[in-house]
Amino acid sequence: MKKKLLSTMLAGTMFILLAACGGESAGDGEEPSEEGKGGENKLVVWTWDPSFNIPAIEEAGEIYRETVDENFTVEVIETTSADCETKLQTCAESGDFGTMPDIVLMQDKSFQKFVSFYPEAFTDLTDSGIDFSEFAEGKLSYSIAEGKNYGVPFDNAAVISCYRTDILDEAGYTIDDITDVDWDQFIEIGKAVKEKTGKFMLSGQAGSQDIIMMMLQSAGESLFNEDGSPNIVGNKPLNECIDIYQRMVKEGIFYEVNEWDEYVSSITNELCAGTINGNWVTATIMGMEDTSGKWAITNMPKLVETSGATNYSNNGGSSWYVTTNCKNKELAFDFLGKTFAGSVDLYANILPVTGAIGTWGPAAESDAYQEPQEFWSNEPIFLKIVEYAEKTPTCNNSPYFSDVRDVVSTAIQDIMAGGEPEEILEKAQADAEFYYQ
Repeated sequence: MKKKLLSTMLAGTMFILLAACGGESAGDGEEPSEEGKGGENKLVVWTWDPSFNIPAIEEAGEIYRETVDENFTVEVIETTSADCETKLQTCAESGDFGTMPDIVLMQDKSFQKFVSFYPEAFTDLTDSGIDFSEFAEGKLSYSIAEGKNYGVPFDNAAVISCYRTDILDEAGYTIDDITDVDWDQFIEIGKAVKEKTGKFMLSGQAGSQDIIMMMLQSAGESLFNEDGSPNIVGNKPLNECIDIYQRMVKEGIFYEVNEWDEYVSSITNELCAGTINGNWVTATIMGMEDTSGKWAITNMPKLVETSGATNYSNNGGSSWYVTTNCKNKELAFDFLGKTFAGSVDLYANILPVTGAIGTWGPAAESDAYQEPQEFWSNEPIFLKIVEYAEKTPTCNNSPYFSDVRDVVSTAIQDIMAGGEPEEILEKAQADAEFYYQ
């Protein structure tokens, strides 16, 4: 039923893209396009972002060529994240994976849906020889399905709290005062900062599902039961998170915006003393060159009433997957195992170029990770981020993560608008369960 529903939703897209997946119809006898074919010493990769993912995979290819096989090549075909997903869907529905690449990058939050609908598209890496125990458990969980490892984690999306130390100082606080705190303590500090400096403590898009999701994972909780079904009504950790969010807005320490650009502006225009997000937010902050030396990072606040609460979470990130169209799976396994799952040099080399921080534990051994960063009050923030990732709890997931997250986001907005929380969450539960019919 789930697959049928998705097929209906994709019908229009399939009509347009079917030719990209084996010609006019599946099994028409034509040879697959060369786009998806690798070779004896070549792997074809789909990924996006010429300033981040593409330089990383190209550097991995260079390292493998220098250390393993001088004839090796990696052909990168720039493909947006949305296109990676759409092409995979279309090929799966047509029954022809002939134009899929050898390796594809996928968003962590998307993979569970795709492997649920189309397990035949992905290669099981469990027995590939890759040591998955060296990756942060919280990150690794996104690429595991039915106990099998399908992906090699790439960029670290461990949550960090970034604060302007000069603003904290004006209010009488240091970064240590806001480290290892709970949300009650955070709100009290935020109120004092607002009173003494006029600055909001944080900002986010109205409804801020991201901050709610970060709070939940920090305690190993989620929107789903162990079987992946939605868990909204009666979810006490979720209620605690919503209550914290309401309190922050009410106390005037959380600045609500409507669009992503407004969120960025709230930081760059110094409306806020800081932000809590995946560590990729450092790229935005470091664009404020005149504030160098005035920033520091620490961990996020933890829940107060929920057992198992920690100060660590995750938001975003992606992983590398070997498709079943890969013509040389042993080469793909060896390449990934000796680069993203085996090369300290790779992570050291891409760090200054892309800012890409890995979740592969041994990367922290690199001098590049332990180097103090002038912008960040001369702290070795990259080492801190790797440590945060290793402490992030795992939580229940679902193929419908994005769909249910959006349902909850709407519910939060309705609650913030004055609606009755119990009724709104009951409706959200019903809306979420629609995806499981």
